[in-house]
Amino acid sequence: MSDNLTEFEKDVYDFVKGRGEVLTSNVPARMSGVVSNLKNKRVIEVFKKSTCRWASRKRKFVRIRGSENGSRGEKWFDT
Repeated sequence: MSDNLTEFEKDVYDFVKGRGEVLTSNVPARMSGVVSNLKNKRVIEVFKKSTCRWASRKRKFVRIRGSENGSRGEKWFDT
């Protein structure tokens, strides 16, 4: 995790880390504004996946970058 995160950004990071994958609609309204900051700092990633086998619609999720609890299971290394 980056050392240049504010206290509130660290709180949001811990919120996402504690839950693994979180639907963006389930992130509290106060915290949703910080998601783009963390994405730009390359700490978290936003991705789409289907929630239902029969529906073609995909929903947006947030997870910690490099976590293996996601559907793709790929590692992230800063270069």
